[in-house]
This record gives sequence, structure tokens and C-alpha cells, in this order.
Amino acid sequence: MAETCTLALLVALVVLSLLVSPTACSSRKLAAKPVVKAAPAHKTTTYTNTAASATYGSGGWLAAGATYYGSPNGDGGEGGACGYQSAVGLPPFSSMISAGSTPLFLKGLGCGACYNVMCSSNKACSGKPVTVVITDLSPGNLYPGEPAHFDMSGTALGAMAKPGKADQLRNGGVIRVQYKRVPCKYPGVKITFRVDQGSNPFYFKTLIEFQNGDGDLKAVALKQAGSRSWMPMAHDWGALWRCNDGQRLRGPFSLQLTSGSGRKLVANNVMPANWMPGGTYRSLVNYP
Repeated sequence: MAETCTLALLVALVVLSLLVSPTACSSRKLAAKPVVKAAPAHKTTTYTNTAASATYGSGGWLAAGATYYGSPNGDGGEGGACGYQSAVGLPPFSSMISAGSTPLFLKGLGCGACYNVMCSSNKACSGKPVTVVITDLSPGNLYPGEPAHFDMSGTALGAMAKPGKADQLRNGGVIRVQYKRVPCKYPGVKITFRVDQGSNPFYFKTLIEFQNGDGDLKAVALKQAGSRSWMPMAHDWGALWRCNDGQRLRGPFSLQLTSGSGRKLVANNVMPANWMPGGTYRSLVNYP
């Protein structure tokens, strides 16, 4: 009788260990995870703005406030809380970027989304919309009475002005604007993956950029060489996703992207077997 009970206990322990064993890239974090720059300190509350995060083309213009940061004719900064770094000042972003308040930034899941923004509240406003990409978190979050806020690059805010009136508009303080979600368009550009410097065979993290259409991502999965299954990656911060289940990863990797509206796209074998930390790898695909 005692032997039967012991055997039953061993079987139960084996089943339990299988249930809790790592099965996905996001199962645990390694102690060697590199330190990343924290997003600027800001006061936040739980905020839901379904209109701001909705699929583009689903509604009309919404009210918001706008300011600019950085130099008057600059790119705003070094990519900030999305991790794009100096790419914000280069094509295809070309300095037409903005930091977004909490309802737009969405804890980093709003990175890469595109918006049309226009103003008419200032005499310097042209009344014509400009398109900006969310690349950072607005450190001031929301000004009083605002449902959303765009802290734009000096270049982007100035682009809303009448000819010769850019400086006048930039000196106008908080500008009342209207905005709406629009599809991102990067003609001739393919989705690009920039591998984090702290990556290694047991810990893979990459920044993903230049997605047409939704622009943002809500899920990423990785498939190793010789595997038929996709391992879900975890959202790390900004536009970066990680895989660290504690097992050695076998390249080349394919990556499956799921956009904010649920559209899937696969970049087959985009990471070669000899991928390197800090490397940049351009895929052959993009959303239509």
C-alpha cells in the first residue's frame, strides 16, 4: 500500500513540473538582462481612450493639445521611450515624429502608430494636416482639459504653420489641435529589425520598425531553425520585443508580427544563423 502511494505521488509531481515548465519566449527573465534607459518620469492614471487607439479610418477628428520639444527645426530627441534612437531624424521618419501622452503611447504598444494632426486655433496655423509617428512618451503627459497630447518635434509642429510662420506657431505655447489615426506609409521600405546589444544565444531582443498600415504591433512570435511552432515573444519596452526561455536559440529565425488590428505578417529567416548583437536586419516584407 505504501509503495502504491509513493508511486502516485511521483506521478503527480512529474505532471506538475510539465505544467509549469517554460514553453514560451516570455516565460522568465534572465539575471543578465541589460539595463535600459527608463522612460521619463511622469504622473499617470489608468486611462482608456478607445478612439485614440482604434484602427485608422474608423472615426472623425478628435481634440488634443500640442507642443514641441528639442530644437525648433530638429527631430525632438533620440527616439526616447520607443527606442528608435537617431533613426527619428532620418528617412523614412525624417523628423516628422511626436511623443504621445498615455492614451497614445499605450505603455509602448502605441509606438509606430501614425496620426494626422492639424491646427486652426492660432493665426499661424495653415489648417492643413501633417502626419506624425509616435516615437516617444510625452513627459508632461496631459495638460488640463486635454484628452490627448502630442509633444511634437520642432520640425513637425512647424510643418502645421503657414509659410514663413513656423516660429510664430512654435512660440504659441500649447496649441489646440485636431487629430485622427491614419495608415503609416513607407513606400519602398521593408520592415527592419535591430538586435539589442545585450542579446546572446539565450536571450534575444529586437527593435522592430517601419511597419506600413497600423504601424504598431500587439504581438510578435519567433520560430527557430528546424521548428514548426511559433514561440510568443514578450513586449519588453517601447518598440522592443524579447525572447528568453533559458534555452539556446537556434538560427536562422523567422518572426511573425501581429499588428494592432490583428493583421499577421511573417518575415521568413530574417535573422541569419550568425546574427550579431547590435546588428540591423532588413526583411523582404511589409504590410500592404
